[in-house]
Amino acid sequence: MAEPELEQGEKLRREIASDRGRYWRDHGIMALVGMAGVGAVLMLMGSAHIAIGALGAVLAIGVRAAYLASEQLAARWWLTDRRLIGPGGRVVWLGELETVRRLLGDVQLVTRAGDKHLIKHVADAPALVAEIEAARDKRRKRRGA
Repeated sequence: MAEPELEQGEKLRREIASDRGRYWRDHGIMALVGMAGVGAVLMLMGSAHIAIGALGAVLAIGVRAAYLASEQLAARWWLTDRRLIGPGGRVVWLGELETVRRLLGDVQLVTRAGDKHLIKHVADAPALVAEIEAARDKRRKRRGA
């Protein structure tokens, strides 16, 4: 993805890319949860094919992960001194951010209007949350002064 076009005087603080290791760890966790869930359901149903069902869940999530990896790992977000710019031209203004929180290896952005955005598979989600909150607070102080 090409770097976004910035407004006059706007400063780029950092580019945020999905982390390959985090991507595969997240899918490994999903595969384990899926395996346990399918196994539990099949056991409650009295099925004799618990192992096959659990293996099927792991394989399905693995195939999904492999299929979507190139697209997800190419996704970029940019943090500027005014906004977050995401894939597909999404824009989240720092002054409109209500909540920034970690969700496993992702960072969720919630605006005052209730719009939700997800920055997926971040290497260090707590550090990114702190950086976005600091940029938001700095922007609000600047706008309020």
